[in-house]
Amino acid sequence: MTSSVASMRRELSNGPAALVAVDAALSTVVITPVVVTYWRITWKLMDVYLLPGRKAWSTAASVAIGFLGLFVFTFFQHRLKWYLKPRKHTAMYYVISRLYTAAFAYSCINSWRGVWDAMDMLTGTRPSVVATSVALGICSLAFMKTLRNIVAPPIAILTDSYDGYFEVPTLFRIGIRDGTGSWLYVLDSFFSVCIIGSLVVIVWRGVWNLMDQYLYPKDMNTTAILSLVIGYSVVLTAFALQPFVKKLVNKVSGLKRILAVDVYLLFSFFGAVNVWRGVWIMLDEHFIPDAPITSYWVSHIACFGFLVLLNSSNSILVRGVYIDAEEDGTQCVDFPCYYVRLLVQKRKQRKQKRVKEEEEEEEEGKEMMPVKVEVNENFEKILITGENGSITMLNEMKETLNSAKIV
Repeated sequence: MTSSVASMRRELSNGPAALVAVDAALSTVVITPVVVTYWRITWKLMDVYLLPGRKAWSTAASVAIGFLGLFVFTFFQHRLKWYLKPRKHTAMYYVISRLYTAAFAYSCINSWRGVWDAMDMLTGTRPSVVATSVALGICSLAFMKTLRNIVAPPIAILTDSYDGYFEVPTLFRIGIRDGTGSWLYVLDSFFSVCIIGSLVVIVWRGVWNLMDQYLYPKDMNTTAILSLVIGYSVVLTAFALQPFVKKLVNKVSGLKRILAVDVYLLFSFFGAVNVWRGVWIMLDEHFIPDAPITSYWVSHIACFGFLVLLNSSNSILVRGVYIDAEEDGTQCVDFPCYYVRLLVQKRKQRKQKRVKEEEEEEEEGKEMMPVKVEVNENFEKILITGENGSITMLNEMKETLNSAKIV
């Protein structure tokens, strides 16, 4: 995370409670359902168009497309940032950045689909095996201090801001220390994309699958409603607990701090999974069920366009690796749902910049104030009249003038 982004998060995390509540409402009620719809549609389109009828080959193709795309975007992130300047190539930057988001999302969804289906084929869906995979995934991520990467909307949303648009953090941060041309950076990118990314999918797939098997598996409508109730209840509780959790992480340090953060993230993650599952099944059951292809394409285009207009298209991405309790203070448990707060902050910054510019112009005007100089015939006195009417008198001695030599 860059220093500018970190400082921005510090300021936003301390915003007014009313704005925090509005951001939470926007994330849970507006942005998250649209993000879930976009993911579901793109996933379904892959089922329809990517080697249909050949499950194994379709899964392998999704794995290849997903991981290759994510690796390319991770490896070349610095070049994209270098060549695309938002304030220099405004129109081109806007178009290319949104195409980048669409391509990145396509890679994300394919990687998730590939790993998810591969786990179904290789390990099956027996509850004991699924539960074991979830436990191993959580323990592995916790051991590497990367458990926070399992969170998703409504716990976290991303706006399409200029700062860090192409940034994809890697696990070991090799690109920052040793440059992006080293083999270590290649390995870091590969590990971040393939290993950490796969573990996150395994955890999500396991919890989702267990809910499928135990939460009214034969009644899709009921299981969807219950998932939504459970999910939103947990998410809202997680938001409400934030002040208390922030006080807790401020009091503890070391392993206790990481443990507190991880428990809170797991609780929040459980809510997010249920929200996604509830929305997903509801769409399967009720959104144009008789014309699935039409519903897929309509939803795909409409959802992406809506998120672009809302300036939140980056919320559909699973991008980068973040470290548990990496930030100082309470930021490690602050949900990055900054929308209204970000707009207010930008407006405040523009106002401060305008006031500063006006003050600088006023100071420059004072320094360059025009003067009127009057010199008498004998050069005895010089009158300097300022713009405000003040008069300064300088006495000149005739002897000094007479004794002056011109060379």
